[in-house]
Amino acid sequence: MRSTATRGDVILRHRRAVFSPGGIAVQVILAAGALTMVLPFIWMLSTSFKPPAEVISWPPRFIPLHPTVKNYVDAMKAAPFFRFFINSFLVSGISTLSILLTSSFSGFLFAKYRFPGRDIIFIAILATAMVPFQSYMIPFYLFMRDLGWLSTYQGLVAPLLIMSFGIFFMRQNILSIPDELMDAARIDGCSEFGIYTKIILPLSKAALSALSIFAFRNAWSDFIWPLLITNDINLYTMELGLGMFQHRFTVDYGCITAGSVISVAPILVVFAVFRRNIIEGITLTGLKG
Repeated sequence: MRSTATRGDVILRHRRAVFSPGGIAVQVILAAGALTMVLPFIWMLSTSFKPPAEVISWPPRFIPLHPTVKNYVDAMKAAPFFRFFINSFLVSGISTLSILLTSSFSGFLFAKYRFPGRDIIFIAILATAMVPFQSYMIPFYLFMRDLGWLSTYQGLVAPLLIMSFGIFFMRQNILSIPDELMDAARIDGCSEFGIYTKIILPLSKAALSALSIFAFRNAWSDFIWPLLITNDINLYTMELGLGMFQHRFTVDYGCITAGSVISVAPILVVFAVFRRNIIEGITLTGLKG
């Protein structure tokens, strides 16, 4: 009875806080912020169904008067968007899997093992996260050229295989896992790799899910590197493919928004699948073992 009453008091205090003048003001500000962020996506989706005359009409309308799927059909005919989609999905998938593997394993090493130079190496890895890719993009391109990886899938995915932030992210999460679990596993005869696969990874699902969203979005939305590394249209990603609708003097807004909707859809799907783990995964980075 005592726990029930306590829970009821908590719920009552929460409701009072939400419906107080200050709570209502906070809710209004949050709703306005959410609407501001969602509005461009609604406009993009609406424009993708508008005929050319309505795209440039004034005043603009959110809901098209004569909705049509012609923009999607024209986009598919104008460029091999299915090939672009497969290329983006392949590059993003390989990048995400590699980042999850390298980040979780490196985070495990930095969090649970002591070795000479550990802190220096970790600080150096964090320092690379503050260096923009554009600052060393040209040397990396020359390295890819020497390897003969220009206009190849391995050249596209090479700079996306490791994420410095991912290593930090996983280290902070794994620090919160008690060392006693690892000691008990060693007593039972479990190997160090077995500890990683049977204890660390299962207990890090929330952080891995959150990291997978960041990694997939980062690889999917990459534009500069694919533009630099390839000139073969069969290796174009979705981001490069959208540029085909920007002509010298005009922009086909109907087709480019239709292509953008197709491009954004996979990211939204990945977010929808792992959305519950984002806050939990980010929160875990602030915990200390």
